[in-house]
Amino acid sequence: PDTTSFSFLHLTLGSGPNKDVEFTFLLSAGSTECFYQTTARNDSLEVEYQVTAGSGLDVGFVLISPSGYQLVSDFRRSDAIHMVDPTEDGDYRLCFDNSFSKLSEKMVFFQVIINRQSSRAYGGQNEWAEVPESLVEYKLEDIRVRLDSVYRHLERSRHVLTVLRTLEARDRYLLEDNLWRVSFWSCLNMVVMLTVAVTQVYTLRRLFDDTRRAYM
Repeated sequence: PDTTSFSFLHLTLGSGPNKDVEFTFLLSAGSTECFYQTTARNDSLEVEYQVTAGSGLDVGFVLISPSGYQLVSDFRRSDAIHMVDPTEDGDYRLCFDNSFSKLSEKMVFFQVIINRQSSRAYGGQNEWAEVPESLVEYKLEDIRVRLDSVYRHLERSRHVLTVLRTLEARDRYLLEDNLWRVSFWSCLNMVVMLTVAVTQVYTLRRLFDDTRRAYM
């Protein structure tokens, strides 16, 4: 049977195209989930993903352009960053594959960053052209460039903080998993040691009891 499931969900989540997106979802065992991101021509698209929980911490990833070309193909990776520059006008498809794992589901975090052309960052050149000529002395072009730069740096800082939180979640999952394994094997070793000790004591007592009976 076909275990591939498609989520026809715009990553913009109702905000329209050319919006940055962060998303965390549960990828079922033996399945594939695909998402769509709308872009405009000549922008740049950055995709970063991380597997934060699940056996092996790995998934497959495919990025397909609106024209149908496969741009990226990862197999069983825990994290990666991919950049498309420039972009086409249309919907890019992002597919996460867990079909190789028949038992373990994976928790996947990914974010999509759209770096827009500067002319569209704050509504385009037309809005700035409507500013009264009396304000030309304030060097509006310089102000716009600085605002664009500040905006990009703030967005980048926010994305970095999000990635750090995701890394923290994945590290916490690994620590908890390792703690469970260490605790399990420690208890098992303790049980084995106690069993061996009891067996040795019992064997020695039987040996001395048999020796006394032989002399009697």
